[in-house]
Amino acid sequence: MALKQSLSALLITYNEEHNIREVLNNLVFADEIIVVDSFSTDKTFEIASSYKNVKTFQRPFDNFALQRNYTINLASNSWILFIDADERVTPELQQEINTIIHQEKSASAYFMYRDFIFENRKLNFSGWQTDKIIRLFKKENAVYNLNKIIHEKLIVNGEIKILKNRLTHYSYSNYDDYKQKMIFYGKLKAQEELMKNTNPTFFHFYIRPAYQFLNQYVFRFGFLDGKKGIIVCYLNALSVAERFRELKKIKK
Repeated sequence: MALKQSLSALLITYNEEHNIREVLNNLVFADEIIVVDSFSTDKTFEIASSYKNVKTFQRPFDNFALQRNYTINLASNSWILFIDADERVTPELQQEINTIIHQEKSASAYFMYRDFIFENRKLNFSGWQTDKIIRLFKKENAVYNLNKIIHEKLIVNGEIKILKNRLTHYSYSNYDDYKQKMIFYGKLKAQEELMKNTNPTFFHFYIRPAYQFLNQYVFRFGFLDGKKGIIVCYLNALSVAERFRELKKIKK
């Protein structure tokens, strides 16, 4: 019979006042909840600190990989569930996670497919139909790659499997918020390009963003998502353009 395993649910936050209560309530099935906040200017930290079952910390934000690795080191348990504030674990996924961590033989890490929610409606295409990310893993077998400071990559020692149930991703609440998020991501990606010593050219400024849009809108069937598909594909392409604009500024 397998030994009882405990689960640490981890969050990194910055100005997530609109999400923090819902995500913390969603994670009550975990044995430990840890929030590392990047000195939010709203009430995120205050709200999280009001939960008796939540351990709260603050650390200045430098990049996602460093922030996530710091948070992992705070966890008391071997099993880690790393969730973003705009993600929700369905009851079916909770049950699957609980089953997995109590198996005698399990993988070192598990991918989860995500349902992308656009203003309370699921997007079925636009590149999101195959969106998956490692969110459940064993602490001792995984670390975030410091060379991937955004859309961070988990380096896993051991087998990786995929869970059947999907994570719900409420990434798009309104146009302005998502636009600012994409611009912010683009600026962080510029730091990665700098580390790779990329010299931006016409190709980077124009062809790469155009390809990003066409790939998601045409080849990944974004047009089937209607107006919502155009908006998301455009903003994702904007992030690519911002990456190389920012890189040009840095290199000047």
